[in-house]
Amino acid sequence: MKQLTQKINRFKRYLIVFAGSATLLSGCKREFLNPEPLSFYEPSATFTTLSGLMSAQAICDRHLKLYWATDHNEMLTLGTEYIFSDLMVASATDKRNMLADVANMLTPTSETSYQNIDRTNSIWYFWEETYKGIMYANTIIQYADKVEGLDENTKNEYVGRAYFHRAFRYMALTFQFGDVPLVTKLLEVPKQNYRSTKQEAILKMITRDMELAVQWVPDQSAMSLVGMVNKGACRMLLAKCYLALGEYEKAKEQTDILIDQSGYSLMTNTFGTFNDGGEPLTWKITRNVVWDLHRPENKLIGANREVIMGVPNRGASAESFVQMLTMRILYPFVFDNRIQTTDGKQALMNIRRNSSDYNATYDYMRAFGRGIATFRPTHFSTHTLWKVNGVMDATDLRHSAESGNWVRMEDYRVNNKASVDFGKPLRLYHPTSGKLLCSDTIRRWFDVPHYKFFLDDPVNEANIAGSDGLRGATNGSNADWYVYRLAEAYLLRAEAKYYINPADPSIAEDLNIIRRRAKCTQLYTGAVSIGDIMNERARELYWEEWRNVELTRVSLCLARSGKPDEWGNTYSLNNFDKQSGTAPAGGSYWFQRINHYSLYNKGPIQINATGNSNPNYTMDKKNLYWPIPDAAITANKRGQLSQNYGYDGYDPNTPKWENWEDAVADEDNVN
Repeated sequence: MKQLTQKINRFKRYLIVFAGSATLLSGCKREFLNPEPLSFYEPSATFTTLSGLMSAQAICDRHLKLYWATDHNEMLTLGTEYIFSDLMVASATDKRNMLADVANMLTPTSETSYQNIDRTNSIWYFWEETYKGIMYANTIIQYADKVEGLDENTKNEYVGRAYFHRAFRYMALTFQFGDVPLVTKLLEVPKQNYRSTKQEAILKMITRDMELAVQWVPDQSAMSLVGMVNKGACRMLLAKCYLALGEYEKAKEQTDILIDQSGYSLMTNTFGTFNDGGEPLTWKITRNVVWDLHRPENKLIGANREVIMGVPNRGASAESFVQMLTMRILYPFVFDNRIQTTDGKQALMNIRRNSSDYNATYDYMRAFGRGIATFRPTHFSTHTLWKVNGVMDATDLRHSAESGNWVRMEDYRVNNKASVDFGKPLRLYHPTSGKLLCSDTIRRWFDVPHYKFFLDDPVNEANIAGSDGLRGATNGSNADWYVYRLAEAYLLRAEAKYYINPADPSIAEDLNIIRRRAKCTQLYTGAVSIGDIMNERARELYWEEWRNVELTRVSLCLARSGKPDEWGNTYSLNNFDKQSGTAPAGGSYWFQRINHYSLYNKGPIQINATGNSNPNYTMDKKNLYWPIPDAAITANKRGQLSQNYGYDGYDPNTPKWENWEDAVADEDNVN
């Protein structure tokens, strides 16, 4: 691993810099999409060897995990995907620039700084990091033919994996930003005359690429290393490409192969290593398959027959692995006096383990971490979502506090010995006066899917008496993570079947097999709606799927197929993405989910917070796509990029490439 890390770092030093007009941490400027060769860099020497290709592939793999594992102190990149969905909102209410009033705050000039990463959102990071990932993949594609002595099968494996990395990024870009510049080459001189390429054209290109990748990339069973792109991952991405293009039968075929012919199976029994959850005297975990399935130490082991592809992110090397701050970013902010007892005292104390007041029965720092709640789930995500057939499914392991998988605020007990409430569950309201005992219910009062977010934090576990108060499972830790699991293949197959024939009774069974594994009592019967499928995705794939991307992709699929959503709405390709405003009617399926199920467009919320004391959560129909950053548009000095509908600079007459072949041919047209 040390040698691999050295190769990665060496590759990063010599790799062509691609910064998408970013302001780098050093303050230096880079021109838009300008692959600027460093003065001492000689690509023909670096990438025409097998070791050079290996290093390029390693950097592709490593950067893929940074979407999930980005360590920015107060931000996890994937959180931005979730606040543009039905499942989360921004909740750092001490920040006046918290991205809540999205309809008014999000502009082409609002997301152009690294400061956004650790303060409000990661939109700019998605733009820049994704184009970097595309550049890394293009490096392999361009130089694989130049490696002497490389046999055809090995060359195709490298190119196939690079196609996956490039397609994964373009799938994300086109459903986050819409029509974007298509970059498939490393150029020797700067290019500043790009045009945007239509989403449809890019989807067609990556579909062609993934069809080749499925042929060329081996199955995981034929690979000695875990964490690299494999054939199963290529099939998953190809299925999504087919869905986006309306090739529903082809999408179903790929998921059929994954489910029936690829050697994968859902995990239905406990397996691997049992993790007791940090402090079992405070919070007891009753071992169950859902808990085991989501322990980082079990995700990539051979016994896990469900994992299709994951990202390795565990180990002792600080250079190779990135801490995931789930315990800090995604748990409620509880350790101060803004959650009180009925007699007016601080309810939850952070007590050192070497203190005489310490009681392992109430060590919530070790059990649940020291949350600051940069993001919080919606009420739909924590409550309404879990109703099936109109009934709250009490036995669903994914929503079970009894097993230890799920944590409710009432599961915390007052650990302040000075209070008459010591040992009693937290209360939101005073039992007699009705006074609110929590100052900020946005940031300090919400349930948590503990089985997804709990990560061992060995550094702070060993810090028994540190004066900084950071002890226990404070932040999170290095953790392997899923990219694709077989459960998602069932959900994709159900979706494909819905577009083919919504009355197909087998759709329900594709959802029910996942629900049975979770020990659910309520199962789907009869016709299943697209809402049922998206709800089951939300239950099963929370913090694994890119929720905003998936909702936007499904919005396109519904508009293309003409099939209705769960409210009976139908959508048109002509205008589902060309509407604006916050009125309840109209817009895309993405907007309807957000408007029905989230805090957005419900009016201002009065809280007692020091920064944003009156947040007004809004989301506009135009926010289906994020604005193309103005910095990218202005840096493309000799060309014109298209701005998205509804944002400043939008012009429907801006020329775009209608097909990907023309865009690729134009890449050599540099001026």
